[in-house]
Amino acid sequence: MDKQRAKEIAASPVMANVTFDGHQIYIEKVDEQNGTATIYPLDQPEEKQNVMVDHLVEY
Repeated sequence: MDKQRAKEIAASPVMANVTFDGHQIYIEKVDEQNGTATIYPLDQPEEKQNVMVDHLVEY
């Protein structure tokens, strides 16, 4: 996924189908300078992590 699309998804009130490492995730915010996103699995919101945006997949 590219940074712009990740930012659009993070800002949207509509839930998008995005996965990281095979798990459905929520994108909380995107850091364009670093190319990272703060995400968490839908079933474990306490498990926040920063990952490279290009490792996210939208379905």
